[in-house]
Amino acid sequence: MTTEPLPLSAMAAPLMALSIFTDRYRHLPAPWVTISTIYPTLLELSFHDDVDGFEMWRQALGIRRHTVQHSVQGDGRTAVMKAETDHSGGPVKLICFTTLPAPQGGRSRAGDVS
Repeated sequence: MTTEPLPLSAMAAPLMALSIFTDRYRHLPAPWVTISTIYPTLLELSFHDDVDGFEMWRQALGIRRHTVQHSVQGDGRTAVMKAETDHSGGPVKLICFTTLPAPQGGRSRAGDVS
């Protein structure tokens, strides 16, 4: 079964949001930007070990602090924050991945005592 490829116009909402953000928020830190044909209406802005950048964008987009979702992944070594809003007719998702320090006296993945 073959499907027709999506036209670029299917990504109009995230492309419009990105264009607006480039003008309006040019002073903010540049995120890792993802727009894909899998979720063509979604604009994803990711931050890696840059909590300050995530926070600046969260505030600029008017996302309330209490709506940010927090989780931990990667054997407890990566903190993840996620927040979402709508802009230009589509969702905008902010994600921040932050490396957590190994616990004192804990074991590393290799099993060595830290």
